[in-house]
Amino acid sequence: MAGAGAGPGFAPMAGPGFGGPMPAQPPACTPPALAGAVVDVTASDMGAMMGPGMNGGPMMGPGGMMGPGMNGGPMMGPGMMGPGMNGGPMMGPQGAWPNSPGMGMGMMRLTINPTSVPAGQVSLRVANNGWLPHEVIVLPLGPGQNPGQRFIGSDWKVDEAGSLGEAARTCGAGEGDGIAPGTMGWTTLTLAPGRYELLCNIAGHYGSGMYTELDVTPSR
Repeated sequence: MAGAGAGPGFAPMAGPGFGGPMPAQPPACTPPALAGAVVDVTASDMGAMMGPGMNGGPMMGPGGMMGPGMNGGPMMGPGMMGPGMNGGPMMGPQGAWPNSPGMGMGMMRLTINPTSVPAGQVSLRVANNGWLPHEVIVLPLGPGQNPGQRFIGSDWKVDEAGSLGEAARTCGAGEGDGIAPGTMGWTTLTLAPGRYELLCNIAGHYGSGMYTELDVTPSR
């Protein structure tokens, strides 16, 4: 097996961060006091979970099974991983998803605390603990609908029609180009009682597991 991890014609496993040092990131920021019930949202991705071995340092020692393929050389072709960890699909069109159970294999995730809040003003305070930009879109869940079941289009995104708002700005509120790694973003919404899906709709991220449910209960 060649030291490059695979033969010619294979794309790198991912882009910046998996084959060299991470680019400089903006300084961390602190949200202002937010109105209403505050929900802390944490965005994570595989780069953060795997640690430095996936981001420039060796994954295994010299002569190890993986060799340089995890640290600069090609690892797999575009149909397996491709640019997915940097905004594109995790698998190619012939892969296991979109639109199949367990499609994301948990390689990215959103977690929230608390998972239930009273109706009214609700603020989302989003911390990006990953190595990639992320965002949080809020969409209502209909009867019988569960998180992770939305149709993923050819652009590797879901339809945002009906969105109630988003946190997608680095160190700011509302819409933006994504929350940079190591920083925060936030938004304040008015939510009626019901079930809502919080998701990241950067290409490939929903299919990689970035969704969760927020339940809003009647106010007392």
